[in-house]
Amino acid sequence: MNLVLLYLLLLKATLLSFSGLASLPMVHRDLVVDRKALTDREFNSALAAGQAVPGPNGLYIVGVGYFAAGVPGAVVAWLAMTTPAFLMIPLLRYLGRRADQPLVRGAIEGAVFAAAGLILAATAALARDAAATPALALIALVSAAFVILTRRDTLWVFAFSGLAGWLASRMGSGV
Repeated sequence: MNLVLLYLLLLKATLLSFSGLASLPMVHRDLVVDRKALTDREFNSALAAGQAVPGPNGLYIVGVGYFAAGVPGAVVAWLAMTTPAFLMIPLLRYLGRRADQPLVRGAIEGAVFAAAGLILAATAALARDAAATPALALIALVSAAFVILTRRDTLWVFAFSGLAGWLASRMGSGV
């Protein structure tokens, strides 16, 4: 994959997503559906790795870059992920003075709800590949219920889901 194109596609996703995981549908469409630079399985692996390590929610972008173009792709993806951070200082300066204005507050709230909608849309696409067996679908449902009902740290979800997946594979339930 062309590194300049990869940078521009990932930069577009990070600039227009307004939160780490809201870029999922855009990145999926650009690199998996339209350009076939990586598979759904690679995309899901990048997402899982990005969520399993400490750092920002959008860290999965580096894994996507790696699967699309190797180590140079990961470096380009990291650059695309960090570029918007440099825009934060002037943006915070602008918003800080105007945060109480209804127009600014409304725009921020609208962006938050748009990000939530984008994340829900991306979740449906990810679930098709990730929940390929009944055992994996059950792990996904239990994990979602755990997070929603207990509000516990996601570290527990990763730990117990990984253990459940390992146990299911050992028991031969087709994970």
